[in-house]
Amino acid sequence: MPSLLHDGERIDQLVASGVQIIQSPDVFSFSLDAVLLANFASIPKRGTIVDFCSGNGAIALFMAPRTTASIIGVELQERLADMGKRSILLNNFENQVSMEQLDIKDVHAKIKSDSVDFITCNPPYFKEQPNSKKNPNPYYAIARHEIHLQLDDVFRSASKLLKMNGKIAMVHRPERLMDILDSMRKHRIAPKRIQFIYPKESKEANTILIEGIKDGKTDGLKILPPLYVYGEDNHYLPQIKEMLHGTK
Repeated sequence: MPSLLHDGERIDQLVASGVQIIQSPDVFSFSLDAVLLANFASIPKRGTIVDFCSGNGAIALFMAPRTTASIIGVELQERLADMGKRSILLNNFENQVSMEQLDIKDVHAKIKSDSVDFITCNPPYFKEQPNSKKNPNPYYAIARHEIHLQLDDVFRSASKLLKMNGKIAMVHRPERLMDILDSMRKHRIAPKRIQFIYPKESKEANTILIEGIKDGKTDGLKILPPLYVYGEDNHYLPQIKEMLHGTK
């Protein structure tokens, strides 16, 4: 559908779901992290789902075929939000998925408190340090560093939006686990499921998936089996292949 594409953009496809996404090398594109989170999340069959830090809408779009819930993507950057809106049209998801260009800190002004069943979030991973080296591309810098959004902002807003027993699932980096757990507890979200992702069996974990429940009991945390991405031959292992291509 060329009319939906702007100069320099392309259409990529997640073969496993048939979902197509408008992307550009000029801005932050979706990665395996988005696919991992969409597969990890305990997506409800109905209700309302909000995707924080939605970027070009990848996670929202990946979830859409698996639920009848209405899905709202929330993205700060205008260009990414616009790409997400056009990808929604590309996939004919406009009756189910929408995109709001909005700061997550202000999201309760647009979405009613205590009204959301589930939230997903692929936030900036790196703490904002005055002297830290950042990508000169502002789209990449904002997506990767806590310039506009910190963990506390995510869980504060999530706690306001979620119904009692509503859930939030996040992808992040293992070195931030204690920060994540501290922030979840501070904002009445009990961690319930954690999974560590490893590039290979011989490597340290480089990604973490975590899911919590608002006002849930503080016991009962489950650590899921580890997930390995590549075999020793540097090819995707069967479970990852299935997420990406729909086949083992």
